[in-house]
Order: sequence, then C-alpha cells, then structure tokens
Amino acid sequence: MSYLAERYIDPLTDFGFKRLFGTEPNKNLLIDFLNVVLPKTHQIKDLTYRNNENIGNTLVDRKAIFDIYCESAAGEKFIVEMQKAKQNYFKDRSVYYSTFPIQEQAEPGEWNYQLSAVYTVGILDFIFDDHKTDPAVTHVIELKNQRCEVFYKKLKFIYIELPKFTKTLDELESHYDKWLFLLKHLYKLDDKPEALQEDVFNQLFEVAEIAQFSRVERQAYENSLKYYRDLQNVVNTSRQEGRVEGLEEGRAAGLEEGRVEGRQDVALNLLRENLPLETVSRTTGIAIQVLEQLQQQLNQEN
Repeated sequence: MSYLAERYIDPLTDFGFKRLFGTEPNKNLLIDFLNVVLPKTHQIKDLTYRNNENIGNTLVDRKAIFDIYCESAAGEKFIVEMQKAKQNYFKDRSVYYSTFPIQEQAEPGEWNYQLSAVYTVGILDFIFDDHKTDPAVTHVIELKNQRCEVFYKKLKFIYIELPKFTKTLDELESHYDKWLFLLKHLYKLDDKPEALQEDVFNQLFEVAEIAQFSRVERQAYENSLKYYRDLQNVVNTSRQEGRVEGLEEGRAAGLEEGRVEGRQDVALNLLRENLPLETVSRTTGIAIQVLEQLQQQLNQEN
C-alpha cells in the first residue's frame, strides 16, 4: 500500500510539521500561525530558529529536544511542540521544557535576573483527561495568585486540542479557524478550497504538495507517515480493548524512543544523499553534532 496517495502532506507527522514550520524559507508560516495564537496586542514581526537540542547545565541534567525552538526579534522564546498521543506527565514535561529557555538567559557575572518571555505552544492530537467536558479548543495557562490575577506575565502555556475542532470548511469564520482546519484536514484535500485562498495558505499548499518532493524527501515523509499511522492504530486498538490506561506508561517511553529512532533513520537516508548537515538538521530536528557522528558511521561503513 502506498502512503503517498494524497496530494498534500499530513502536518501532524514529524516530517510534515517541520517542513511547514521548521525551516527558514517557510518561517513566515510559523510567524502567521503564532500570531493567531498570541493576543492581538502581542504580534511577532520576525523570528530566528534556535538549536532545538538543549543540554542541562550539569552532567546530571537531562537534555530536552524540542520540535521547534525559536526566538522573536524582541527576544521572546517559543517552544512549539506537536504531540501525537497522550502520555503520562505531559504537563510536567511541558513545564520542564520551559525551564531550558529560561535558564539559558542567565548572564555571567553581575545580572539583574530580568527575563524575556517564554511561550510553550502545544498542538495536541488528543484531549487532556480533565478537559473532556470542556468544549474549549484552546487553553492558555498562566501563573496566577489566589484571586486569579496574573502573577507573572512572561510564562505562558498554550495548548490546542485538535480533536475538539469540528468545524467544516463552510463553517470557518476566522484566520485561526482556517489554521486549525488545515492542521487537521490538509492531507484530505485534493485542491485549494476557495475559502483558503490567502497568500500565506497559498504558500502552505505549495510547500505541502508531495509532487514537489525529491525522492529522498518522499521517502523521509513516507517513513514519518508510516510511524504516525502505526501509532494511531496502536492507540485505537488499545482504546477498543479497554487497555489504554494500563498501556500509558509503556507507550510514553516507547513513543519517545521510536521518535528518536525514526528521526535517525530519516537522517541517515538524507546523509547518504550527501545533503548538507544544516539541511538535514533542519529537516529532522537532530543536532549537527549528532549528525556528524552519524556521518562518521556511514563513512566507516563505506
């Protein structure tokens, strides 16, 4: 069975997500998306991509690998994650990840501890257990005091629960609606709907069209799509058999391990095609230092 029967990629795959949002030529797509997530009073004009692999300050610190890590021209830090399946302690992980862009702002010597804002944006292909009766698609979490007043404005967690978004193409009202519709349904479309004929979405359709991919890119996407669909089948089967709760912890560990292995497989294929390390790093999210080690392994095999 071919996994590339569709015209456009699925943005919820690792490859699709990074192709749309994780490369310099397409960064205006990420800027546009973040600007519909953020308040109207806080809009981004430009951003730069940061190293998405963060190592702790000490040997005992565990490293964090973000899907996308970027910084606005004003210095705000953004972690943008796409989470395909529910896992234990996901909220804890989000808080833990947010500490890395906070700590890296520390300056040597005398420092007044002034920080730039840090935002964690999670695009979720599941619903939090404690949100099942809440119809809201988007949740904004801030630090508040006992009177529900915002105590600290520079740390925000924004979660988008895509399964709750059920609007059809004819029901789309806002630019935000259109983004959520595309994130959820892009791979099902055969053409560009009239309701989505905007410059930013025209670029998205062009970037997402599988026919424009090179052979290596098609293979990388197919591997990513297979992993995503296999994961969906595991989750659906577990739900049907009533075993989800018992599988959560093991699946969470397996997800992370499989995700890393899948990215390495894609990286190896790209390196065999002699693509530049910077290109492979942007495509897979793997640090250049790790890619250099993989390149050495390939050289030894040859």
